[in-house]
Amino acid sequence: MSTVMVVDDEERIRSLLSRSLSTEGHSVVSAADGQGAMERLSRGGVDLVLLDLVMPGSGGLGVLATMQDRGDTTPVIVLSAVSEVGARVQALDRGAVDFVGKPFHTAELIARVRRHLTSRPAPQREHRYLEAGGIRLDVDRRRVEVGGREVGLTEREFSLLAHLMRRRGDVCRRDELLHDVWGLDFDPGSNVVDVCVRRLRHKLQPEPPIETIRRVGYCFYGR
Repeated sequence: MSTVMVVDDEERIRSLLSRSLSTEGHSVVSAADGQGAMERLSRGGVDLVLLDLVMPGSGGLGVLATMQDRGDTTPVIVLSAVSEVGARVQALDRGAVDFVGKPFHTAELIARVRRHLTSRPAPQREHRYLEAGGIRLDVDRRRVEVGGREVGLTEREFSLLAHLMRRRGDVCRRDELLHDVWGLDFDPGSNVVDVCVRRLRHKLQPEPPIETIRRVGYCFYGR
């Protein structure tokens, strides 16, 4: 049985989702704001979060940012009536695995919950360091050095760079990167991958070894 946390300032939505998820066999906990959500997450035992974006006090983006800072990789599905692409991009950049607009169909949402709970890969032990093109990644400590100097990357930037380096010399398609790095099985209708690559290149100066394969994706070519 999985534990799902519903974070929404509307009691009606919390009750609706609690009943629906319980019927599916999930254990459900809830919070009415971001602060309550972070307090519950700090105690552990939550397998997936359904998170509203707009709430009093600390909103959904604040929760996602705090989770990133803590290294909390609990999958988060954002539920929001906010329709702007920019809001979706921010949520995905801060670690959300999916974005569902309000109003939503409960059956579809439950299906998405089920997919994200069952598709989490089992952790595999890998070599601690990835090195190529003058770049050294410490996978365990999430640190990056370029030419001997340490470079600060966001969690998403680090994950993208690690993926490209593991596939060194191969072309990584945008849909592959959306799935493997962002955890998405759909195109969110934005250039989220391109923006993240652009930030990476800026931070990996002077010669970032990431090549753009026009209309396809990207390739890490460093030796």
